[in-house]
Amino acid sequence: MSAAVEATAPAVLRESKTDPISLGAILLALAVAAPIVALLWLAFAPSAGEQGSLDHLFGTVMPRYTLATAHLALVVVAIVVALGVSTGWLVAAYEFPGRAWLAWLLVLPLSTPAFVMAYAYTDFLATWGPLQSGLRALTGLEVGEYWFPAIHSPNGAGLFLGLALYPYVYLLSRAAFADRSPSLAEAARSLGSSRAAVWWRVTWPVARPAVAAGTALALMETLADFGTVSYFAVDSYTAGIYRAWQGMGDRVGAARLALILLVFVGALMWTERRSRSRMRFHARAARPAPRVPLRGWRAWRATLWCLLPPLLGFLLPALLLAQSWLADGAQVDPRLGGWILNTTLLAAAGAATVLPLALFAAYAARLGGGRVLRLGVALANSGYAVPGVVLGVGLLILSGQIDRLLAPLTSALGMEAVLAGGSVFAVVYAYSVRFFSVGWQGIDSSLKRISPSMDHSARSLGRRPVEVLREVHWPLMRRGLASAALLVFIDCLKELPATLVLRPFDFDTLAVVAYQFASDERLAAAALPSLLIVAVGLAPVVFLSRVASSETKR
Repeated sequence: MSAAVEATAPAVLRESKTDPISLGAILLALAVAAPIVALLWLAFAPSAGEQGSLDHLFGTVMPRYTLATAHLALVVVAIVVALGVSTGWLVAAYEFPGRAWLAWLLVLPLSTPAFVMAYAYTDFLATWGPLQSGLRALTGLEVGEYWFPAIHSPNGAGLFLGLALYPYVYLLSRAAFADRSPSLAEAARSLGSSRAAVWWRVTWPVARPAVAAGTALALMETLADFGTVSYFAVDSYTAGIYRAWQGMGDRVGAARLALILLVFVGALMWTERRSRSRMRFHARAARPAPRVPLRGWRAWRATLWCLLPPLLGFLLPALLLAQSWLADGAQVDPRLGGWILNTTLLAAAGAATVLPLALFAAYAARLGGGRVLRLGVALANSGYAVPGVVLGVGLLILSGQIDRLLAPLTSALGMEAVLAGGSVFAVVYAYSVRFFSVGWQGIDSSLKRISPSMDHSARSLGRRPVEVLREVHWPLMRRGLASAALLVFIDCLKELPATLVLRPFDFDTLAVVAYQFASDERLAAAALPSLLIVAVGLAPVVFLSRVASSETKR
């Protein structure tokens, strides 16, 4: 009986799809596509002329931007794979001192934006900093008589990006390793394979798609990063786009560079989707893979290795920022209250915009929308892959064109241009496009945990879809909705490039002022805003870590 109800429920739900749902999906897709269309229009419009021509870009800045971005990406890949896979395997496969605590401590660097980490480490690693000063005191060497890696370089930027982003690989690889089948490894061992051979031939192929997906996510974040590469003077595409638009006034060149960056991001998205499509989800074996207890030095070596990433990626940067602020007299800028208020207002407005849209899209998909709805939702979810600086440039172009069309009306009414770049509306629009996917994933996963038979039962009692959502789904998904709102809020709070490009004049946020202070080498002044960003970002990261830990225990 229950099987029949489950089988007929999707058919009943599909009957309720309506034209407004498809129209809403189209509007969502257009909202994401509009900035990209504006970039295409400016980049290839006949009026663009020779300014920022592709031949000029290929002959001057593109080789440098491509090499620097590729160098940065290779460093990040090496770090996130090495740290993420090794710690994920140790936590999933072995028992050692502190394993339970380290399982969630390893996620904490997600709360520290890479640009904040860069600001924290600059003085510590500089020639006059405590590390090199202590090295000279121990060895008796002078400046120039020893080698020390250059921090303001692609290697330095890649190091801090890797420390901030390795949890993507860690979380996915840990889950994959925890789901491994012990019988396969035992069969391989019984055939004479060594432990190393079993790992490479049996365990690693199962986890490889998850590692590829996590690495692709880290690379997308690397390509979208602006604060770190700008502070370290790395000639990546994001820094070049911002420089062309704001510094040189070359709108066409900036648009064309943004489109080239989008091509790279699109290739990464295709790689990540392909890796995900190759992942197979089956019911776990009745006997989960046991964790092997480690003894003696091997146990403490595993503990130290798993402690190193959160120490370097969260604890030490937080301590360095606090020390820098206290050393400067623990001064509090009188404008701090305004920065916190601006940050809170923008992040809250972004979350308040994203959540209803994501709820509408997720519930419409549950009702069984057609191809138009699926395509619209897929395109809306792709906004997360669009770098913030690209989104900002596209919205500036789009809003400028709309303002020209509305100029007669706004001038007649004595109004300022509402959609112009440099408005709260533009910033919230960018947040909505960029972080729609974050809200969608949280709400959609909550809805999928509710059996369709409950919808069918409520509909059979005469409830309309809206009433089913209010009376049946809402009580069951409030926690998931609150979690999605928190994640969107924090992502909006940490977003730098889109806010920097689109914010109103003299409307600064914590991320913007931290970037501006650091750019002026006022690192002590940047410490407190950076600390506040890290502190607020802790809440969703701890929640995410607890959820991931509970999932692996099931």
